[in-house]
Amino acid sequence: MPFALYLLGLAVFAQGTSEFMLSGLLPDIAADLDVSVPAAGSLTSAFAVGMIVGAPLMALLARRWSRRTALAVLLGTFLLVHVLGALTPHFGVLLATRVIGAVTNAGFLAVALVAATSMVGPESRGRATSVLLGGTTLACVVGVPGGTLLGHVGGWRSAFWAVALLSVPALVAIVRSVPTGGAELPAGVGAYAELRTLRSPRLLLTLLVCALANGAMFCGFTYLAPVVTDVTGLAPLWVPALLALFGVGSFTGVVLAGRIADAHPPALLAGCAVAGVAGWSVFALTAGSAAATIVLVPVLGAVSFALGSALIARALHAAAGAPTLSGALAVAALNVGAAVGPWLGGAVIDAGHGYRAPLWTSALLTALALATASGARLGRRRSVRAQAGTDGTNSALGAQG
Repeated sequence: MPFALYLLGLAVFAQGTSEFMLSGLLPDIAADLDVSVPAAGSLTSAFAVGMIVGAPLMALLARRWSRRTALAVLLGTFLLVHVLGALTPHFGVLLATRVIGAVTNAGFLAVALVAATSMVGPESRGRATSVLLGGTTLACVVGVPGGTLLGHVGGWRSAFWAVALLSVPALVAIVRSVPTGGAELPAGVGAYAELRTLRSPRLLLTLLVCALANGAMFCGFTYLAPVVTDVTGLAPLWVPALLALFGVGSFTGVVLAGRIADAHPPALLAGCAVAGVAGWSVFALTAGSAAATIVLVPVLGAVSFALGSALIARALHAAAGAPTLSGALAVAALNVGAAVGPWLGGAVIDAGHGYRAPLWTSALLTALALATASGARLGRRRSVRAQAGTDGTNSALGAQG
């Protein structure tokens, strides 16, 4: 793998830390800026919305830039808004920095996905994607717990400073190491031509599967803490340990998926989806057992992120006609799932079904993803057979004529 890929992964690590670290800092932010905890929670919602909107928007705006320029501008802006967020005494300004940071984060990841797969051959695109997603999983393992701990020790602003400082070497490395050379757009590929790619049923179904699979992961992951304390009966101190185990599993899953996805993509997707349905279902049934919880949490992290990594690679392939929008579409789909999954989990809890309900919901969403992918694959096979039959009939008629 080119060294520049790992530099992009460093930037994704900083951005992933920023995205998830607020979950442990909201009470401190609320007290310092004199707002309620639910109001502080809107910082997380604002980031999710910015990610969904920002991926296609920034990819379109930056489509005429070289990828090095686009990545540098987006990461530089991300760095600056974190400095502003660390300095501001106003909640409204902090909220605005979260939106802008999310927009630039989404744009960076969208461009980075395309840049990463363009640096390697078709046979290595799965591994290239896994290197980038490895930055996100490392953020779950190291960055998020570290940022939360730093925030508790030195104040929540210190976590923002840490993200900004971590972005500096990544920015310098991108300017020095990522290949450049013009707009890098194939001749005749305009913005309208790329947008027409959205008409592809294959792409739309792939994006739907991405959203369902990521929604399943975030639904169960978001409510892991109350499952551990209220259902499993473990002490609160177990929560960060199990979150770290989930992160370790996620990193393992991404690495393994990167090695398998390029050679056996259908088998990997089907296997991970089936394992996800079974894993979330078994977790829902056995969540009262400490041993089962400790074993299943990292396993589900591995399965969920392996499935997500493989689906991103599939989405990039399906959107080959949109060289600048393909990564953006994948990022947007994943963040739709990240927004909808926790909402569904909260809805079933509010309906009185208890903390096991999000786990069952994760199993259901994964089953829907599997059914959608299987239906789409069956439809493609029928289409190919029908086309082959039509070509054979036409050839026979031509021979008779």
